[in-house]
Amino acid sequence: MKPRLRIGVVYDFRNPPDSGISNQDFYAEILDQAVWLESMGIDLIWFTEHHFVDDGYLPSWVPVASAMAARTKTVCFSSDISILPLYQPVRMAEDLAVLDNLSGGRVELGVGLGYVPQDFEGYGLKVKQRVSRTDESLEILTRCFSGERFSFKGKRYTAENVIIKPDYIQPGGPPLWVAASSAQGALRAARFNAHLLPQGPYETTIQVWLDALRADGRDPDGYRVGIIKPCMVTDDRDRDWPAVLAAERFRMEYYANAFKASGRGAPPDQDKERISQNWVVGDVDHCVEELNAFIKKNRVTDFVTWAVPPGLRPSDMRASLEQFAMEVVPRLKDAAAN
Repeated sequence: MKPRLRIGVVYDFRNPPDSGISNQDFYAEILDQAVWLESMGIDLIWFTEHHFVDDGYLPSWVPVASAMAARTKTVCFSSDISILPLYQPVRMAEDLAVLDNLSGGRVELGVGLGYVPQDFEGYGLKVKQRVSRTDESLEILTRCFSGERFSFKGKRYTAENVIIKPDYIQPGGPPLWVAASSAQGALRAARFNAHLLPQGPYETTIQVWLDALRADGRDPDGYRVGIIKPCMVTDDRDRDWPAVLAAERFRMEYYANAFKASGRGAPPDQDKERISQNWVVGDVDHCVEELNAFIKKNRVTDFVTWAVPPGLRPSDMRASLEQFAMEVVPRLKDAAAN
């Protein structure tokens, strides 16, 4: 059965030092915004993660999701992504068990390898171990989510006689998502029976994952594809877009510097067309047309837009988000259902 389309927002909680608002007040405003967004029918709230950044880039999403869960009833929380090599996997499984119970089964988990040197250095870890740590952590997490007692001994982690308590609300634990910017990442997602967060070309992420699922006798319609695809709904682009564009440039400066610091050069598969995560900006009709085409082309089942680009306040995005939730989202869901 074709998965229903879910739509929401993503937060990174980046609050530049010169913003004029304290982190405490900024967090409070975002929590209020989350409640408001749920009242308009938003399905998803995702979080991104990095560490030791001057603007307070969110380093820990589970506490935030717990605070939001206490004030909401239906919205589902997840990460895009948690940098899995930085976590002790059993502890992550326990944190998620608590959040799963607090939220009534409204938590999922999106993970990836990470690549930013300072993220790893601050934890005393080596970037070159990120693949082995991720693979072992995924193995441990899937065993934790099973609800059965187990032991594990690997190169990076050991777990003895583990069973996660409290029990998860969701059978099998929180749904697992794996990010992929290359064929290797897509195969990892398939190997661990995970939903996909593609961050590269379609043919080397989504297509590779689909082929691997089918080769193993699994129906891709039982899985989900999620992505951050920002959207600004406005009837006056010249008036409303410049502030968001400035925030977007600030947001991307971090990634440009982090990518350079990682020494990776260019992203994988530069010779292939990447799935676009550029902003869609325009009136309701324009946004519906562009996003409908994007969803269909890329088999997307879950997408989120940036709720508060860095340097802006939740109130700055209110008009766009209200039109997005009330006028764009229903039309996208109707189109996806037919």
